[in-house]
Amino acid sequence: MKLFSALWLLIFAAGAAAQEIGPDAQVKKITDEIVAIVKQDKAAGGDHKRLNELVDARVVPYFNFDRMTALAVGRNWPKASAEQQKLLTSEFRTLLVRTYSNAISVYKNQVIEIKPLRAAAGDSEVTVRTQVKQSGAEPISVDYGLEKTPGGWKVYDVVVGGVSLVTTYRESFNVEIRDGGVDGLIKALATKNRSFAPAA
Repeated sequence: MKLFSALWLLIFAAGAAAQEIGPDAQVKKITDEIVAIVKQDKAAGGDHKRLNELVDARVVPYFNFDRMTALAVGRNWPKASAEQQKLLTSEFRTLLVRTYSNAISVYKNQVIEIKPLRAAAGDSEVTVRTQVKQSGAEPISVDYGLEKTPGGWKVYDVVVGGVSLVTTYRESFNVEIRDGGVDGLIKALATKNRSFAPAA
């Protein structure tokens, strides 16, 4: 009986691994979720609070905010205490969700094209390239840096038009930390997040 149970677990694990989707399929899943969210938001009359909730529930699980925050804080990350790192990650996550929500709220039936993946078998980090196309405008490149984790492929950077999200934030974060320390950055992020909060 124990042998049968062990064999069953091995078969189940192998089946689960076989069903794991690739990084390009993961990005397609993210973009499909984004389009669905925008449609739901428009049906809800452009409710920003609802839009934030939808992004938080359906897009956030595909992102590695721990790594994104560490990359954005850069050389100052190891200087932060565990509690400071936790607060930084929480505030940065909130900032990105609200920024992302505002960005997709202006979506107007653009076409998102996912480029063929250039990666070798066994790569644990890849870049999935996409183009956002709309009538009467130049396509915008949006590239996703993904890493393979025990929970599947997770996004750790987004590069829009050749500009890295985490690199852009790193410059301003370094200034905040230089002027007010890690706690100063946490306070600045919290203040910015409060300014994003919809009026009651």
